[in-house]
Amino acid sequence: MNKRYLFLTGKLAEKSLHKVLSGLADRKFDYEIRQIGVSVAALMTTDLIARRLKATDCVGFDKVILPGRCRGDIEELSKTLGLTAERGPEELKDIPQHFGHAAKKVDLSQYSVKIFGEIVDAPNMTVPQIIQRAERYRTDGANVIDLGCLPNTPFGHLAETVQALKNEDFKVSVDSLLPEDLVTGGQAGADYLLSLQEASLWVLEKVDSTPIVIGTPPTNLRSLYRTIDFLIKEGVDFIADPILDPINFNFTESIVRYRNLRKRYPDIQIMMGVGNLTELTHADSAGINAILMGIISELDIQAILATEVSEHCRKAIREADLARRIMHASREDSIPPKGYDNGLMALHERKPFPYEQAEILEFAEAVKDPNFRIQVCDEGVFIYNRDGIWNATDPFDLYPHLSVSDDAGHAFYLGCELARAQIAWQLGKRYDQDEELTWGVAVERDAQDLKVFKDEGSTMKTREDRRAVRDKKIKDKKNDARRC
Repeated sequence: MNKRYLFLTGKLAEKSLHKVLSGLADRKFDYEIRQIGVSVAALMTTDLIARRLKATDCVGFDKVILPGRCRGDIEELSKTLGLTAERGPEELKDIPQHFGHAAKKVDLSQYSVKIFGEIVDAPNMTVPQIIQRAERYRTDGANVIDLGCLPNTPFGHLAETVQALKNEDFKVSVDSLLPEDLVTGGQAGADYLLSLQEASLWVLEKVDSTPIVIGTPPTNLRSLYRTIDFLIKEGVDFIADPILDPINFNFTESIVRYRNLRKRYPDIQIMMGVGNLTELTHADSAGINAILMGIISELDIQAILATEVSEHCRKAIREADLARRIMHASREDSIPPKGYDNGLMALHERKPFPYEQAEILEFAEAVKDPNFRIQVCDEGVFIYNRDGIWNATDPFDLYPHLSVSDDAGHAFYLGCELARAQIAWQLGKRYDQDEELTWGVAVERDAQDLKVFKDEGSTMKTREDRRAVRDKKIKDKKNDARRC
C-alpha cells in the first residue's frame, strides 16, 4: 500500500505543484495538495501552518511535505500535527529528483586519498603564520601539512616549525631535495619526507619518517623502480611519485608513467603532485581537480600533493577534498560521478532554469499585489507585479518600467537582485529571489538555519515609512481628483 503525503503550498504555486506531481513517473506515494491561504509558498512558516492546519486535517496521511524554504521549528510542528513534517526541495520543479533519490542516501563522508597541503613559502613565514595557514588547510580537507623548502633559502626555524605543528596535532611532511633539510625535519618529528632519491636514501638511517621517493632524474622510472625494489627488500614503508608533468610538457606521458607504475606494483602507495596541472593551467581548478581525482581513483593512488600558490588556485584543497569524496562514492557505487554533489560546478548548474516562459507568464497573471517578483528562464530576466510583466537581458532596460525613482532603498534592492538575475541568466545558474547565487566550493556560505526567521534588509522601509508613502499617494490621488 502506497504512503500518503499531504503537500502544502501557496496560491501562486498550487497549479504548478499539481502539474509536477501528476506528471511523476513511477510515483510510489499517493498525495493531496492543500493551499493554506498564502500567496507565496516560500513565505510560509511553521507557526502559520500550525494556526491554519489542525491535527484532524492530517488524519490518514503518513507525512506532510512543506515548501523547502519554510522557516520555523519542524520538530515542534510535527508534534502539533501528530505526524512527520518534512521540508521538500527549495524549488517545486525539483520534486521528481527529490523523491527519486530519497531511497538512496548519498554518503560523501568516506574517501581513500590523503591530501598533502603544501605551504610552498614556509621558510619566509613565521611559525604563527605557518600554524594559521595549516589550520585553514586542515579545515579545507588537508590530512598532512607539507612544509616546502625553497632553493637557496635558509629555513632556520624548520625544526621549531615541525614541532609546533606536531604540538597542534598536525601530520607533517617536509619537502626538500636537500638531504640536510630532510634529516632536520625528520629528527624534529616529521611524519613524511619529500622527496628522496637513490642517492639520498641514507637519510632513512637517521630518521623514522615515511619517505616519498622519486626517480633520478625525477621522471626516470627505471631509477624509481630500483629505489622501490630496495625499500621493499628492506621492509621500509614508502610512497612513490613518478611526477605529473604540465600540459604540453609530456603530461600524457606522465599519466602513462603512473599507469605503468601501478601495473608493475599493484600494492604500493603512490602520490600524485597535482600542482603542475592546477597551477600551470589557466582554467578553473575545480574541473581540473575533478578529472585528476578521477584518474587517481582508477589507478588507486593514495595521496596527492596540492598547492594554492596562484590566485586562481586559492580553493584547490577544498576542491580536491570534495572531488576525492565524489570519486570514492562513484567507484563504490559503480556509477559515473554525477548527481552526488554540485560543489564542483561553480559556473554552471545541471538545471538552471526550472520554469519556462509560459509558466512565468501564468504566475504573473495571478499576482494581485504591488510586490515585484523576479524569475529567470532561457528568454532572459522577468520582473512582474500586479501592474505588468517586463522581460529583458539587460537590467537597465527594465528600470524605466519599475517606477521606483522616489524610493532609493527599493531601487537599490531591485538593482542588486536584477544584477544577480542577469548573471544567473548569462552563466546558466539557478536564481532564487532574495538568495545569493551559489558558486559551489569556490565561495563559502554560512549554512542557513531555517528555524530562524530572516531579518529585514537594510533597504526595507520601516512600517512608519511605508505608511507615510501610502498616505502621500492617497493624498496625491485626492488632490488630482479635485483638480479634475
